[in-house]
Amino acid sequence: MKYKNLIFDLDGTLWDPRLTIISIWNDVLQRHQLIQKDLKPEDMDPYMGLLAKDIVKDMIPGISDAEVQEILSQIVAQENKILRVKGGTLYSGVENTLKKLSETYKLFIVSNCQDGYIESFLEHYQFNEVFVDFESHGRTQKKKAENIKLIMERNHLLPENSVYIGDTQTDHDSAAANDLPFIFCRYGFGKLDNEGYTPSISKFPDLETCI
Repeated sequence: MKYKNLIFDLDGTLWDPRLTIISIWNDVLQRHQLIQKDLKPEDMDPYMGLLAKDIVKDMIPGISDAEVQEILSQIVAQENKILRVKGGTLYSGVENTLKKLSETYKLFIVSNCQDGYIESFLEHYQFNEVFVDFESHGRTQKKKAENIKLIMERNHLLPENSVYIGDTQTDHDSAAANDLPFIFCRYGFGKLDNEGYTPSISKFPDLETCI
């Protein structure tokens, strides 16, 4: 066995939440008269995995920090509540593969999401027993690389037997900052600067062949 500990990104790696969250974003942004037409799920693609405040600032140039905070407080409250009930779209094979992997490996999640978002994911799919620990930007206000470090320190994980699995260049760079190997999910929302990067997977169950 090459690794003992598998640390996962969430959006674009384990699930696609766009169909669930897009109506929330549209409702809040329309209420504040900040968009003239509804966003489509695919309009969120460039933003998946980014910090929520950066998404709003990019969508609405010139918006004040105070208004960003007000909008996000409304979006976050709705997202966490609705995702806990409706969930998102799990990528094919995720549920069975995760449960199988958890019998041999220790599983973790580190995401740039808000506090409560990972909890909604875990509760909706009843994955609380599958994952050992998780960390988010919303809870710590730290960058992904720092949150990976926190997970590793808290759970006494070593770089030589751990790996980070994600779908963006930020994921790759955050793993590298912790001397962690990285497995790229080609089916997700992001791309890597190195288009021929390996190891990579085209569907989630292929992960078993990389670890």
